[in-house]
Amino acid sequence: MSLKDYSRKNSRNRDDEIIDNVTRITPEGSDAIQGQKSSYQQGNDHGSNSFDYMEDDPVNEKAFEEKLAQRREEIRNRHRERSRKRKMKRMTHAFIAVDIILLLVLVVLIGTGNLNLSGLFGNPGNSSKTETTAPVETEAETTAAAEEEPAQALTELIAQSDRQAMMYDYDAAVETLSTSEFSESPEVQAKIQEYEAQKAACVPFDNSQITHVFFHILCVDTERAFTNDAAGKDFNQVMTTIPEFEAIIQQMYDRGYVLVGLHDMAEMQTQEDGTRKMVKKQIMLPEGKKAFVMSEDDVCYYEYMEGKGFADKMVFDENGKLKLQYTDAQGNVSIGDYDIVPILDNFVEAHPDFSYRGAKAIMAFTGYNGVLGYRTDETYDESSENRDPNMKANPNIAEDRETVKKLFQALVDDGYELASHSWGHINFTKRELADLQRDTDRWERNVESLMPGNCDIILYPFGADIGDWHPYSTENDKFNMLKAAGFDYFCNVDSNPVWVQYTEDAVRQGRRNLDGYRLWMDYSGEDNKLSDILDVSTVFDTRRPTPITWN
Repeated sequence: MSLKDYSRKNSRNRDDEIIDNVTRITPEGSDAIQGQKSSYQQGNDHGSNSFDYMEDDPVNEKAFEEKLAQRREEIRNRHRERSRKRKMKRMTHAFIAVDIILLLVLVVLIGTGNLNLSGLFGNPGNSSKTETTAPVETEAETTAAAEEEPAQALTELIAQSDRQAMMYDYDAAVETLSTSEFSESPEVQAKIQEYEAQKAACVPFDNSQITHVFFHILCVDTERAFTNDAAGKDFNQVMTTIPEFEAIIQQMYDRGYVLVGLHDMAEMQTQEDGTRKMVKKQIMLPEGKKAFVMSEDDVCYYEYMEGKGFADKMVFDENGKLKLQYTDAQGNVSIGDYDIVPILDNFVEAHPDFSYRGAKAIMAFTGYNGVLGYRTDETYDESSENRDPNMKANPNIAEDRETVKKLFQALVDDGYELASHSWGHINFTKRELADLQRDTDRWERNVESLMPGNCDIILYPFGADIGDWHPYSTENDKFNMLKAAGFDYFCNVDSNPVWVQYTEDAVRQGRRNLDGYRLWMDYSGEDNKLSDILDVSTVFDTRRPTPITWN
């Protein structure tokens, strides 16, 4: 088919379509137009040019053109209407999509509490108003709410200052109130006068009459601890049970004893000439109160104590409080009050006047088994040149060391003092200077390095001192070595009520053992060394196997 024939054929098909459409729209002229259609198709069917055929009949051509123009206009109108409807449909869909998005955003804002609907709508009962439907506080309610907040703050502030005053820190209590926003209020001024009066009534306690009591790890389960073998007999001698400890601190509190720290007794101070000197401090207490020091040895929870009725290790509970982990005879693990920490904390919380300015006990540590129940020593460290193959390696040693650092810091923050008990629990009286130096180096490397600051207290293992009752001097090489290591406070063991010695270089103090042996000796009537601080007949734990002898 030639291009001309293709054009003619397509022209014929388009014209037929137009004529058919006009016929359907205008039935009254269908016969005439149909006749024109037949002639028009005849011409085309014979191959004649369609435009030549139109020129042969001017009248029909004119009518046809008018009808054709009319139809074309109708088609265009219909096309425009269809386009308008499509456009409206698209706009409707768009609006629906936007509405859905806005609805989802509104739901999210309401669900998260970031949108208050009461601020978006007026009162549904009155279209002329724009107020929210939420209840409106009365002037009295608003005033009461405004007054309640500062009243609560003042109550809490006075509770804080009262606690400081109960712990005999009257200056801190006054400062707490005088630097607050309520400093000029009559209630605060009255409290300040009350604290000043209490402070004026205090008297200095004689620092030479401060007794020092000490314990080892407290026994939780006497049946597993105090067995009839060598280990059980040793535990029975040197350990104190939880009921005994609780009874002791209650009786000491009832008799007017108040916990102080070694640093409350005296401290090293820099003099005008740059030298350092130990200077006594005044401990001001109400008349009749008596200062005392407490310490606990071997706060390490050794391997040999595992499964013997003692705590496993020190931990933080879910509230960040210092607690102990304990495993009972059935293997059940619990977190609770299984040693001096936190039993002493609980007691001071209930009896703030048992503690002088927040003082607690001294915690003493060896190093060979790690500290606080964590195997942190280098002998457990696979990467250390001092690794001991006889020790089970601790794959979590780095993590455990970080945990111990946090526990040490928490102890200090809680009022406890930290002390050395040597690295290997060695006898300082019998060992040579070189041995003591090596042991001290290992203690510094493995224990002091985990503490928040330098340690200046040493509690001699076995109570074995480096000298007799005479003051230390620079001629004592062991003393010189320990001073160079940073120690200023030195404590032995002495069952007498009081032994304290002050020099320009040091404080020395004897410690009284409140253990099974010492309690039994008084309980059995063989001795009388504890009656000044407790009634042993109501303290001694009768679950202990007796008699208790010293091996």
